[in-house]
Amino acid sequence: MKLKKLLKKFPIETILKIPGHVALKDVQIWFQDEARFGQRNTTTRIWAEKGTRPRVVQQQQFEYAYLFGAVCATRGEAEAIVAPLSNMEAMKEQLRLISQATPAGKHAVVIMDQASWHQSYLADEFENLTIIHIPPYSPELNPIEQVWSWLRQNEVANRCFENYDDIVETLCRAWNRRAWNRFCEDKSRVISLCFRDWLNLIS
Repeated sequence: MKLKKLLKKFPIETILKIPGHVALKDVQIWFQDEARFGQRNTTTRIWAEKGTRPRVVQQQQFEYAYLFGAVCATRGEAEAIVAPLSNMEAMKEQLRLISQATPAGKHAVVIMDQASWHQSYLADEFENLTIIHIPPYSPELNPIEQVWSWLRQNEVANRCFENYDDIVETLCRAWNRRAWNRFCEDKSRVISLCFRDWLNLIS
């Protein structure tokens, strides 16, 4: 019931945050979040010859990096940076990428959680985007969580990382649209993972 009420309110709250001169048809919804990836990595099932018991090494070191990612659920576009820390500097750079990826005449509504570095005023220097926070403890309202799951299952699981640079290189390859079968390479996959019916502001 709580989720249904939140989804019902979403289009109204979104519309109220959009500048008055921007038509709803020109609004693009982005989902943003960050996730930590590192040497304490995910292990998953793997294909193996019948009768064998493959081994996967689980590292005990603590090197990691943060992947700041954002996806446009209607266009299938995606932007990301890799940073050593989660802070406002990285967040501002993420917003800059979203702003640059938003076509002229369009307005980006960036949906994110209420982490301390997700401050609304960070969007003030970008004329073509607005930040909307989801309620606390409501990760189900941010479909980019499924992106993290896809990356862990398909790109970074069952791996050992030599150091921080190795983690960064792996994350960049996993996200990069120019690499074969990577996350951004297939826009239909981005839309399939992240689009929701309640994103339709014109109904």
